[in-house]
Amino acid sequence: MHFVRINDVLLHYRLAGPEDAPKLVFANSLGTDARIWDAVIARLASSYRILSYDKRGHGLSDCPAGEYSLDDHLDDLEGLVRHVGFDRFALCGVSVGGLIAQGYALRSPQSIAALVLCDTAPKVGDAQLWNSRRAAVLEQGLGAIADGIMERWFSPGFRKERPEELAGWRNLFLRTDPEGYAATCATLRDADLTADIGAIALPTLVMVGDADGATPVELVRACADAIPGARFQIVPGAGHIPSVEQPALVASYLRDLFGECGYE
Repeated sequence: MHFVRINDVLLHYRLAGPEDAPKLVFANSLGTDARIWDAVIARLASSYRILSYDKRGHGLSDCPAGEYSLDDHLDDLEGLVRHVGFDRFALCGVSVGGLIAQGYALRSPQSIAALVLCDTAPKVGDAQLWNSRRAAVLEQGLGAIADGIMERWFSPGFRKERPEELAGWRNLFLRTDPEGYAATCATLRDADLTADIGAIALPTLVMVGDADGATPVELVRACADAIPGARFQIVPGAGHIPSVEQPALVASYLRDLFGECGYE
C-alpha cells in the first residue's frame, strides 16, 4: 500500500507489475475501492505496470468535506499519475470511475494510449435521483440502500450462487464513509459530458454487464455510439461491476484492445 497527499487530500494507491512495462490505470466505482479490480489486475500484472487507487471519499483515502466535482476527481488523478511517473497510460474506469476516465481523456488526451469505459455513460441519472440518494445515505446510513445496490451491482446468478462473496462485497459497501459516498453522488448529479465525448479520438472500448441494473445496456451502448470508432462489448453473466463477476473476460477484452492498438 502507498499513500500520497494530492491537493491536500490523502490518496491510497497500489502498484503492480514490472516497472518498465506499459502503464495501466484503474478507477473504481461509487461505494467501492480499488479492490474491485484485483482479479483483473492479477491477470494483467505480468504484462503491465498497473496503478489502482481509492478515489477521494472511499477506501483508505481521505474524505474531505463538501461536495465533489468531476474536476476534483480529475485533479486527484492528474496529481497521482504525475507522482508515480506515468506519462502515458491506458485508463480504465467503471461507473463514476468511467465518468472520471471520460473527463480525463478529454482533459489530457495526449497522455492516454487507450481508453476503457465500463458500465458508465457521459450522464448517469438525474438531480432527483442523486439528491434523494444523498439524503437517504446522510439521514439513514448506507444500510438503508444496501440491498437495492447489491441488486444493481450483481447479476441474479451471482447473488444466488455466490452468497458469501455477495456478503463480502456488501460489507465493503457498508464500510464506505457516508459523507464520501454522498459527496460523490454530487459528482454524478452535476457531471454531464454528453456534448463533449464526441471529441474523444482514442482507441476506446466500452463494455457493460448484461445484467447491469445501474447503467443499463442501452445507456452504455449510447455512450459507445457517441465516441467515434469505439468498440462496444456486452459482458455476459455480469451486473454493474464486471471485474468482480467476470474478471477473466474483462482482462481478455482489455488485452484484445491493447493488442489491436499496439499497446503491448
